[in-house]
Parts: sequence; structure tokens; C-alpha cells
Amino acid sequence: MDAYQRALLKHLREFAPRLEGYEVDTIYFGGGTPTHYGAKRLSRLLSAIDRDYKISKTPEITFEANPESIRRDELKLLRRDGFNRISIGVQTLNNAQLSNLGRLHNAELALDAVLDAKLAGFENVSVDIIYGLPGQTREDWAQTLSGVLRSAPQHISAYGLKIERNTPLWRVRRAPDIPDDDMQADMYLYAVDTLGGAGFAQYEISNFARKGFESRHNLKYWLLEEYAGFGASAASFLGNSRYSYLRSPDAYIAAVEGGTNVVNDEDSETLNAYSKAAEYIMLGLRTTRGITRQGYEQIYRGGFDTLEKTLVTYEKLGFARKRGDAYLLTPKGFLLSNRLIGELLDAQAERKSQVGTPWREDDYYALIS
Repeated sequence: MDAYQRALLKHLREFAPRLEGYEVDTIYFGGGTPTHYGAKRLSRLLSAIDRDYKISKTPEITFEANPESIRRDELKLLRRDGFNRISIGVQTLNNAQLSNLGRLHNAELALDAVLDAKLAGFENVSVDIIYGLPGQTREDWAQTLSGVLRSAPQHISAYGLKIERNTPLWRVRRAPDIPDDDMQADMYLYAVDTLGGAGFAQYEISNFARKGFESRHNLKYWLLEEYAGFGASAASFLGNSRYSYLRSPDAYIAAVEGGTNVVNDEDSETLNAYSKAAEYIMLGLRTTRGITRQGYEQIYRGGFDTLEKTLVTYEKLGFARKRGDAYLLTPKGFLLSNRLIGELLDAQAERKSQVGTPWREDDYYALIS
């Protein structure tokens, strides 16, 4: 950790001239469990950013934490040193499911972590939860939602479980107790209704917030704004360049200390107007702000007429709606966002001039992926 810290500090210092003229208004310590790294190291990094970069007067400064990694004294230290937002990985309030996930906390510890964050002075607390877990029932999900709401966070991220290859859960991917697509859809729509009724506005597929507490940092990704990452595997988007750094911490340390190329060339690209417009579609439709003709044509001239025909079809089917000049997906549309956005990208490429086989409501659950 000490070697990694030295490399991060050096990289931040050397990169600073490239961001001269930029104002930093959000800072995010994520990519795992930064609290295992230690509050003193995190505060040292924040101090270095404050010294070498121009930070706005009202920045959003977030760190991620799992409940078992949270210490009350360290929370107080981080809050004192300028951190003002915390994202806690609760996942579920069912102890059996937490154990199956290999989590090191239980429900009581998770709720205590939210309370400890508030007692330490954090007025912006976010909680992550997951639906579609092995053995999870609708009742389990409802209990997790109600328990989290009672803990009174300002922001909730509700993610559907995605079982990735080469993870421990991959071996049980076909187990009969994993909620099927129909049940996952029910859980998602129940969360949308429940959280909306509790005063949490949905502003992105998986994210809900009380008024004024949307994640300003994550919105940068979805609104195609610029960001600079630091650390092994960290991603950046500056100008029209998207790139990330070497994945291995050891390789990252060696490259920074040795003054060699720290960029992972395989994950680097320069976006042209066409590809940037495609990202505008893909990312914009993840949010409840949606996409507009004006926003699209500011990036790439031409082609929105074809997109609009497809969006109007989605509107008729209940998968999209129009609010002012913007087209946005409905909760049902969010469930099918991968397919819908894929069709829009086809329309953008003018490889497909119509939606294709008409949708039937009976197809709805069968098409969730």
C-alpha cells in the first residue's frame, strides 16, 4: 500500500499541468473498498489534489466503503478532512444471502454503518443494494428495501445481479433458486414504485435520490462530461480521448516510478463525432434526462430523423415517453435498455430504417436480458 500511495501521489503531481484551467468539482475514491486503504492515506491523497488542482468551492467528494471496513474514528477523520459523501455496499439485509455472496458483514452491521456515517457528520449517504440474488424472494427484496429506507439514506443504487464468468457465483448460474427474468423484472418495478413513493426520484436506470442528492460524479459519465482517473485500471475521458491505465497495481507502480507509459493501449481510443453521438444515445438513455435532437445534432449532424421514428415506436409501446424535447425510457423500457439502445444504434447507422418485427406485450418478459 505504501508503494502504491507513492505512485499515486507522484502521478497526481506530474499530471496536474495537463488539467491547468480545469475546475475540479467532484472527486471519487472507488473501484473497490478504499476504506481498507486507510483514512490517513485517503486524506493524504485528497490533500495532494487540493494542493495541485483547482477545486471548486462546493465539491462533491465521495468514497466507497463496505460495512465491515468502516471505523467510527476514521469516518470522523475523513469528514473532518473534507470528504462529504459516502457510498456503502449494503447489498441485502438477508444474512443468509450475504453469507452466500461471501460478504463479511451482516444486516445489523450494515445498518450500523449507515448510522455511524450520519453520526460522523455525513449528510450525503448512499446505499447499494442488489436484486436477483440466489434464493432471494420478492418478500426478501421488499424487506431489504424497507430496512434501507428506515435507515434514511439520501441516495440508493439498486442493481440487478449479473453473474460474471470466473467469479464464485458462476458455478451456480443455473441453480433453480436464482430469480428468473420475470421475477427480476417484478423486483425492479417494485423498487421503482416503492422508492418513488418514499420520495426518491429515479434519475438513472439503477439510481434513485432525494432532491438535490443525485451523484454529481456519476452523472459526468452519463452526460459525456470529462473526468480524469488515477490508479491501476482507472479510466479517463478528456477531450475526445478515452483511455485507462495498466490493470496490475505492480505494473502501474513500476511505470509511474520508472517514467514509462502507464496507459493501457488496448483500452485507449479517440472518439470521432459519429462514435461520440453513439455514446450520447447509449449513455443519455440510461438517465431520465434522455436524449434530444438538439443534443444529438450538437455532436453529429444528421440521422436523428431515423432515430426519432424508432423512439416514437417505443413511445407507442410504452417503452419510452417524450417530455418536452427529450425522449426518455420508461421503467419498462429500462428493463429492455440493452436491446432498445442496440436498435437505436442500428438506426443511427442507417442499417435499419424501421424497428423490425412489431413488439407484442406478450414478448415483454421473454426479451429481458
